[in-house]
Amino acid sequence: MSSEENRLYKVLIRPVHSEKAISLVDKENTLVFIVDRKASKHDIKRAAELVLGVKVEKVRTLITPRGEKKAYIKLAPEYRASEIASQLGLI
Repeated sequence: MSSEENRLYKVLIRPVHSEKAISLVDKENTLVFIVDRKASKHDIKRAAELVLGVKVEKVRTLITPRGEKKAYIKLAPEYRASEIASQLGLI
């Protein structure tokens, strides 16, 4: 495994289990993760594609009041966020 792949595996810290995050799975085919503060949207996209084995359509980010970086990862239509969420134990 290359150092680049090692770095990408550390980008996604944990999935978010909130009610809003779970509703986004069904409504918008979107997964929500807490990610590394230093990660760019491009890094987050590549990490999700590598770690979760999906194709990512779009990434939106924000910094929470707790100082964590949250990423909304919208999957391409051919992938189901609900399947990934159930594999992660979210639903």
